[in-house]
Amino acid sequence: MLRQGVGRLISKSKRRINLPAKSWNAPKEKAECVVIGAGIVGVAVARELSLKGKEVLVLDSAPTFGTATSSRNSEVIHAGIYYPSNSLKARFCVRGRNLLYQYCSQHGIPHKQIGKLIVATGASDIPKLNHLLNRGIQNGVEGLRMLDASEAITMEPELQCVKALLSPSSGIVDTHSLMLSLVAEAETKGTTFSYNTTVVGGHLEENQMALHVSESKSLGNWDGSTPLQPDLILSPKFVVNSSGLSASALAKRFHGLNTATIPPAYYARGSYFTLSNSTRLAPFKHLIYPIPEEGGLGVHVTLDLDGQLKFGPDVEWIRHIDDTSSFLNRSTIGRYVFLQLTRLWSHVEE
Repeated sequence: MLRQGVGRLISKSKRRINLPAKSWNAPKEKAECVVIGAGIVGVAVARELSLKGKEVLVLDSAPTFGTATSSRNSEVIHAGIYYPSNSLKARFCVRGRNLLYQYCSQHGIPHKQIGKLIVATGASDIPKLNHLLNRGIQNGVEGLRMLDASEAITMEPELQCVKALLSPSSGIVDTHSLMLSLVAEAETKGTTFSYNTTVVGGHLEENQMALHVSESKSLGNWDGSTPLQPDLILSPKFVVNSSGLSASALAKRFHGLNTATIPPAYYARGSYFTLSNSTRLAPFKHLIYPIPEEGGLGVHVTLDLDGQLKFGPDVEWIRHIDDTSSFLNRSTIGRYVFLQLTRLWSHVEE
């Protein structure tokens, strides 16, 4: 399928339109629907729009789809336990989980419903675990069951806990295969993906958003805030800003957009570690999670579809995306993750 870069879009627009935008010396092009960002959200939105007969153009600054947070996560299918009852997150998670299992089964996407244990490691955790059980039931999560320590340890002999909440509908998925399927479906329905193409900002023009687009390779020294002369101005009827960690910052560069409608961005970074002894059988068959902590779900144990165990993440609040002030201190981070694991895993070795 066609993957045309911004250079080709520019040459096309120059043939069609000779008049530049009002304040910008750049060619203009029109589009029906533009999706900014080709992560899992962007490609899913593009697929859905194309299935409804829309002409869709997806722009991403990277060389291909899913290179940012979509490829840096635990690949867990969550059941819908954690979110406040009647919230959009709760409703979307429960319905989305069911739809995701259905989609994966229909399209041959590797996945497995392995279940999760959320564990209480001390008496003070038990009321919190009961609260999660009640919240999950209110959210419509099926099959939740409270286990005493002996039941949980029978299921997972290397686990240590005083109680555990079993969530049988939790699972894991191959996110790359999932994205590849969504992209293929979108392209089959006529969606165009333009990679190495960055939306650097935009402006409102007669109640319509005009996007400022540049080739990614020309932005090597750009600080992200200095006004740029775009290579192309793209005027779509419908815009979806699914640019992940950059979504809020990009929205603020849309001149004329009410900044009060833009949610603030809070950035947290976490590190994962893998089990180093590849000859040892995986100590767990289920996902193992502690009681959630502020800012995250706590250091947990996840498996991929090959049986590889992954531990983490820690939570470190940072000022901005590129804040690397303490990222290289891996030994300190690793020690913290190990100490958190000792609360869950009875035979963990450093």
